[in-house]
Order: sequence, then C-alpha cells, then structure tokens
Amino acid sequence: MPTVQEIRSKAGEEPITMVTAYDAVTATLAEQASVDIALIGDSMGNAVLGYDDTLPVTVDEVASRTGAVARGTEDTLVVADMPFLSFGTDLQTGIENCGRMIKEEGANAVKIESGEHTVELTDRLTDLGIPVVAHVGLTPQSVNQTGYTRQGSDPEQAKEIARLAREHEEAGAFACILEHIPANLAAQITDDLAIPTIGIGAGSDCDGQVLVINDILGLSDRTPPFAKSFGDVREEMESAIGDYVDAVESGEFPGEEHSHVAEELDELY
Repeated sequence: MPTVQEIRSKAGEEPITMVTAYDAVTATLAEQASVDIALIGDSMGNAVLGYDDTLPVTVDEVASRTGAVARGTEDTLVVADMPFLSFGTDLQTGIENCGRMIKEEGANAVKIESGEHTVELTDRLTDLGIPVVAHVGLTPQSVNQTGYTRQGSDPEQAKEIARLAREHEEAGAFACILEHIPANLAAQITDDLAIPTIGIGAGSDCDGQVLVINDILGLSDRTPPFAKSFGDVREEMESAIGDYVDAVESGEFPGEEHSHVAEELDELY
C-alpha cells in the first residue's frame, strides 16, 4: 500500500491515480488495476444512494462504505470523504467524526472540502495523526451557494482558491484536490505547492487525477463534460438483467443444471 509519505513524494515525479469506490467489490477491482488511492466519496449520494446531491449523505453512510472499501483492499490508500456538516460546526465534532473513519473503519486518511473554516481543523487533525486531503475549487457541498459551475475563472476568485490550497498545505494536508477550475490556474497551483495536486476537471498539469467510478465505467446516465467513460457497463448490465428476465419468463432458467434433486424425497407426499 502506498503510504501518505509516498503519495506526497510523487508530486512532480509520478502520476497519481485516484478513483471513488463505494463497496468492497469495486475497491478490489480498483486495486487489481493498481489504483493508488480509493476515495469513498460523498458522491455516493448521487452515484449510488439515489439523492439529488451530496448534502443528505450521513457520517454513518460514509463510515459503512469506508469499512467495506478497507476490507476489499490491501495495497490501496483508503481515503474517507467527510460529508456535509460532519465538520465545520465545532472542532471537537469534526475531530471525532474524522477519527472514527481511521480508528473504526480502517481508512488511512480523510478528505475535507476546504475553506477558511477547515484550516484549523486540518492543522489539528494532522497533529493528532489523521492525514488530510484538502479540496478546493468546486466544492459540491456548497452547491446551494455556488451551483456546479466552474470556479476560479476571475482573478480574485482564482487568488482565493490558490490561497486556500496554500494555507491547507501549511496546515499539514498531504495532497489537494482541485475540482472544476481553469487548467492554467491548476497548473499555477500545482507549481506553487510542494504537495501533490489531484485534478478533476482541472486539466492535465496536476500531479494526479480522480474520477467517479460510475463515470469511468460508463455506468452513469450522464457524464460530466470534464469526465470520460472508459467502458459501457450500463449497457452490459441492462443486457444481462434483460436476459435474466427473459429466461425466467420463458422457463429457460433455472434449468436442470441449476437445480438439485434429493431422491429420498420423491415419496414424501
């Protein structure tokens, strides 16, 4: 398993791969593909839990799926994405929720959507031995304020994003996700930071990339413009489920090869 220190040392040296994972099966497949980091993203809200956005996702939901991913991996760094209002209300609550992911569920680090209110938390967590991935740019937990539009296109906003990234590095974050910002801004932040940047919709100059697993597999019904589908699992699933329904309705399944007969029961009735 790559350690936090090894991930940090990849900055400017070797591309980092991160994918979201929400269960043990997907996590195992990601590990077999040599993915560096499995992120139990709060994107589970949209991707697998049926919510319209990430806001309803609970600490318990993230904890359960973090445990599943941790059990499904041995050689992948497991990062739990802290959900809306699990941090930021008061320092102690944030520490306890983050600590639960490490101590009880087997995560190696946590990710926090970053702002002014998370600099102190990042500093305190790292002091306590809880590694932190920062996240700036588009932060989906702020959807009611910002929407899902690209961030950092004007100079003042760009400076603010760069400042937040730098402050979280100084507070101890070992990596920083840059989401849906101009590629040239991401390149400047990457050059400015000593820790690695991991981009999603932030161009090719970041030290690594992250995508939602549903988008990678082609499982989503709609892929964001900055993502790419590398398969068509949705079509395969639709075909397989349809074939199953047809086989049951036609009587083709189950066949004799799928059943067991106990001869001693023939004269039971």
